[in-house]
Amino acid sequence: MSKSFTPSPATPAVLTANTLRDGRCVWMGAGGWTTDPRAATLYEDAGLAEFALLEAQAQGHVVVGPYLIEANRTADGRAAPAHFREAFRHSGPTTEPAARAAQAAANSADPLTAPLTAPLTAEAAHV
Repeated sequence: MSKSFTPSPATPAVLTANTLRDGRCVWMGAGGWTTDPRAATLYEDAGLAEFALLEAQAQGHVVVGPYLIEANRTADGRAAPAHFREAFRHSGPTTEPAARAAQAAANSADPLTAPLTAPLTAEAAHV
């Protein structure tokens, strides 16, 4: 397995990756890759999870970096990431132009972080 856990009924796994074309987060669902993590297939059997991972790794023309993550089963039986990192990852890229502009505006308002992101001026270079 690519992670240090073994899927089980108590700790199921879902298979996730990024699309080759645009880098979006996707999860393996019953009908193939989906952008909805709630529609991801929950793997409770380690062998089936490993097989799904091997199949995903063979789809390099569609996705990159497939791996298994721990998941929780919601009350309605759907998948939900077990860890904050994976839930945050689903919220989308923070490198889009609008996100970069918002971050730059936030940083310029904060004197502690502004020097880290502001362009170096001639005056600043001679401090």
